[in-house]
Amino acid sequence: MHRYTLLLIDLLIVAASTIGALILRDNLEVSTDRVLDVLPYLLLTVLAAVPVLLLVGANRTLWRFSSPIDVARVVVGVLVIVLLAMALAFIFNRLENVSRALPILQAMLMATALGGIRVAMRVRHARRSRARKPTPDYETRQENVLLVGVNPISELFLRSVEEYAPGRVKVFGILGPSERHRGRVLRSCPILGTPEELEKVLGNLEVHGVPISRIVITARFDKLSATAQAILLRVEQTSNIVLDIFAERVVFNGTGRRDADADLSDPPSEKRRARDIPLVVDPGIRPPEHYLRWKRALDATAAGLAILAAAPLMLFVSILVALDTGLPTIFWQQRPGLRGWPFRLYKFRTMGAPHDRSGGRLSEAERHSSIGRFLRRTRLDELPQLYNILVGDMSFVGPRPLLPVDQSPAFAARLAIRPGLTGWAQIKGGRELTVADKAALDIWYVRNASLWLDLRILLGTLGMIRHGERADRAAIRQAWRELTSPGRNPVQDKTLDDNSSHLHKASRGEYARDFSA
Repeated sequence: MHRYTLLLIDLLIVAASTIGALILRDNLEVSTDRVLDVLPYLLLTVLAAVPVLLLVGANRTLWRFSSPIDVARVVVGVLVIVLLAMALAFIFNRLENVSRALPILQAMLMATALGGIRVAMRVRHARRSRARKPTPDYETRQENVLLVGVNPISELFLRSVEEYAPGRVKVFGILGPSERHRGRVLRSCPILGTPEELEKVLGNLEVHGVPISRIVITARFDKLSATAQAILLRVEQTSNIVLDIFAERVVFNGTGRRDADADLSDPPSEKRRARDIPLVVDPGIRPPEHYLRWKRALDATAAGLAILAAAPLMLFVSILVALDTGLPTIFWQQRPGLRGWPFRLYKFRTMGAPHDRSGGRLSEAERHSSIGRFLRRTRLDELPQLYNILVGDMSFVGPRPLLPVDQSPAFAARLAIRPGLTGWAQIKGGRELTVADKAALDIWYVRNASLWLDLRILLGTLGMIRHGERADRAAIRQAWRELTSPGRNPVQDKTLDDNSSHLHKASRGEYARDFSA
C-alpha cells in the first residue's frame, strides 16, 4: 500500500511544481485565468508522470533509504516527464498558452522537490538512527550476513534483525530461487541473484568493502539445486564464512556447530583478525567542539549548492562512465565513518566488472581503462560523494574514509570526526606517505580542526590535483611530535601504549594497503 501512497505524493509534488513554475514565470503574480489557461498542460504533465515514475521505480524505495542512484533515477524521470508532457500538449493544442520558459522552470522545481524530499527523509532517518545507536566498542561488532531463500522465513529473519539486532547484524543481500527475482526487494533488502551465483556475489561484495561472515539459508537445503549445494559447501570449507542452515537451528535447537551460534557480545580474543576488531574512538583525542557545531551546517549548504552547480558535469561524467565500463555508473563501498559506524561511500566507476562473462576473476590491470585513470587523477570520480556530504555521512574536509580491513584500531582516533572528501594527509603527501604517517596527519587534523585550516586544505587540494602529490616532511614531523609528546592525558597515554605494537607495524609498512583508499 505504501507504494501507491508514495506515488500519490510524487504526483502532488509534480502538480505543485508545475503551478510553482507558472508563478515564477509570471513574476509571482497569481491569477485564476492564467492557471486555467495552463490547466491542460498541468493535467497532461500529471498523466505523463504516472507511467514514468513507475518505470524509473520512484515508489519502490522508501524515502528514508534513498541512495544517489534513486535520486538520479528521479532526475532522469523528471526530464522524461517534461519532454513527454510537451509532446502530448503539442499534439493536443500546439502548446497553447505554454511559454518556452515554463517547462525549464518546471523541470528544475520538480527535480529539486522530488529529489530534495528524498534526501531530507534520508537525513532525518540517519539522525534518528544515530541518536539510538551507542558508540561502538570492543564488545560490539557488526556481522555481515547473506540470505539464501525468498520465503516467509526470510522475511521473519529480516524483521527479527531489525527489531533485536540493529547495528549488530546487517543483511547485505538475498539469493532468490530463480532469475526472475533478481532486482526485487524484500523488506528493503535487495535480491542479488541466485544461489548458483554465490561466489560471484561474494566477490562483488568484497570489492564493495563488505566481507560476509555468515550465510543464513532459510530455504530447504535439499530443495536447492545440486550445483547450489556444492557451491555453498565449498564456500564453507574454503573460507571463514559460517554456513547457518535455519532448519537445523530450529530442529536441533542450536546443538549444532558452536561457531554458528556464537554470541556476538563475546569479548574479542587476541588472535582475532584485524578486520574483525571493532573500532573505538580514543577518548583522549577530541576535536574542537565549538567548530564542529556549525561545520555540519556549512557542509550541508555547500554540498547542496555544489550538486546543483556540478549537475551538468556529473551528467557528462556519467555518460563517459556508461560508455567506458557500462552500467551502473556509480560504485559504492562500505567504509567506517564517524565513531566507526559504517556508511556507503559513492564514486563513479573507474574500473570494469571484477569478473568476466564466464565468472573468472579479473586482475586490476585488466579492469583499468584510460578514462578511469583520468577520472581518478582529476578526482572527478569523487563527485558522487557530494551526496554523502549532503546527508551527513561525510564532510568536505576530514580524514579520508578507509576500507574496514585497512582501519587499524591503533588509529581509531581519526574516527572522532566525520571523514572528508579531502584532508590534511591528502595535501601533505597522499599516496606517497606510509600508513602511519597518514594516520598521524589525520589525528593532528582531528585535534586542530578549524575553519581556517579547512580553507587551507581546500586550496591545497586544488594545488595537489594540478601538481601531483608531494610529501611534506615538516608537517609529518610536527604531527608525530604532537602525537607522541609528553603531557597527554592518562587515557590517551594508555591507549597509545597499548597499541604501540600496531604503530610499530604500521611505521614499518606492515599495513600494506593504500591508506588513501
